[in-house]
Amino acid sequence: MKSTYEPVHERLFHMRRRFRPANRRMRGVVDAGPLADIVLLFFFFFILVSPFVMQPGVRVELPGAEFTDGATYGSLVVTLSQEGLVFFNDERTTLEGLGPAFKQSVHDRSEASLLIEADGRVRHEVLIRIYNLAREAGIQDVVLASRILSSEE
Repeated sequence: MKSTYEPVHERLFHMRRRFRPANRRMRGVVDAGPLADIVLLFFFFFILVSPFVMQPGVRVELPGAEFTDGATYGSLVVTLSQEGLVFFNDERTTLEGLGPAFKQSVHDRSEASLLIEADGRVRHEVLIRIYNLAREAGIQDVVLASRILSSEE
């Protein structure tokens, strides 16, 4: 009976002969044209997906504060613009629609917290109204968003 054990170098001997540099099809210098095409395609792709493209949204100028406390990850977010636009978790709504939306969110997640991103020129009365709606719905943790003041301000 013949042994099936052969050293690795003997089993790969035929591959060594087959893939020698002399047996390769392409000889000579690599053409730079296809390489330039690929680089150009990558360049166009990165330009298209880059953040330089203007993204639609509402401009909100947050008031400044010196403290740096933050909201927990996954908080519910209410965004208020100076023009009176109200967004709850990136969906446009009204102040009247916030109450039922808060109740539905608390029903889905009982330990929800709320982050209010209000423009600095929004009336204090509106903020208190949103705070009261959140407390009525059962949200215990309400945080006002602010930007960090720089040393020049």
